[in-house]
Amino acid sequence: MQRDSQVLKLADGRVLGFAEYGSPTGKPVFFFHGFPSSRLEASGIPELVHRDDLRIIAPERPGFGLSMFNPRHRITDWPDDVRALAAHLGINRFAILGGSGGAPYALACARALPAEMMSAVGLLAPAAPWKEAGIAGVPRSSRIVALMGYYWPASLRAVSAGVVGLCRWLVATGFVARRIDSWLESVEAKRNSRSVAENTSSLSLASSPKTATKSTHETRAALLRSVFETFRQGTAPMVRESQLLTWEGWGFPLDEVRYDKILIWHGVEDGQSPIRMVRYLARHLPHCELRELEGETHFTLVKHLGRMLEEMVPVEGEGRQERRGNEAGQRDVRAEV
Repeated sequence: MQRDSQVLKLADGRVLGFAEYGSPTGKPVFFFHGFPSSRLEASGIPELVHRDDLRIIAPERPGFGLSMFNPRHRITDWPDDVRALAAHLGINRFAILGGSGGAPYALACARALPAEMMSAVGLLAPAAPWKEAGIAGVPRSSRIVALMGYYWPASLRAVSAGVVGLCRWLVATGFVARRIDSWLESVEAKRNSRSVAENTSSLSLASSPKTATKSTHETRAALLRSVFETFRQGTAPMVRESQLLTWEGWGFPLDEVRYDKILIWHGVEDGQSPIRMVRYLARHLPHCELRELEGETHFTLVKHLGRMLEEMVPVEGEGRQERRGNEAGQRDVRAEV
């Protein structure tokens, strides 16, 4: 069985696609991918967090990757799909981590699923409710896409399909492939230089598991597979989700999310989901702790994923560690209603 391309037939006849990464016997963490994305977004988590005791389960929302599209689906329908998948896998208790556009779906689960079913709920660089929080600071491009998705969805589907098709053609050319390879090689060189600087003690070397080195070609193939898997079923699913995440709304008030407690990690310099909107989100969740990381953006925050998962799912024998709120660049903001 290929662990990154599994499917479950749901009671209503739909197919739910999902992937598993990490240890098959590890502590279960349900990861909800961002927007737009797919189950493959979670593929790098085990390597990023340097842990071999986690079982990462990444279900896809309707229309992305292998999950059957439902043009009428709502965010509040998602907890039933998660419950069905957990039952299928024989998992009674699990942590939930929602990244970016997956955050509202994590909150929907925190609202609807039994509290005893969830060992922890966390949000990484979350989206915030546009109607309630206001959109000051949201990039103009995101506003245009949201307006098109709400008022002219057919036009957005057509434009998006054209862009995806053009990208598929471009990456098939030798010139673009070589440019991607050069970029990947530069990224790998920077990563290796940081690794040498950080792993100067035997302790830090022992804490980082040995991983097989992929060729640049393999890395490029995996990257492109992840990008285009999002659009396996076309662009209509992306348009539907853009409606739900922005002007149509999430379908539930924040004060109904009673799970105690929701952990939020967010970069102060995040340009995709402005910190002002996330502070609104934190203020209106009844039980929430917001960690603001100075200097971090929507895309650089991922390097702190290991620390977040360590807090949500402590390493065996270490207990639930107090996070270092006074570390350089981090503020710990507790939001209580």
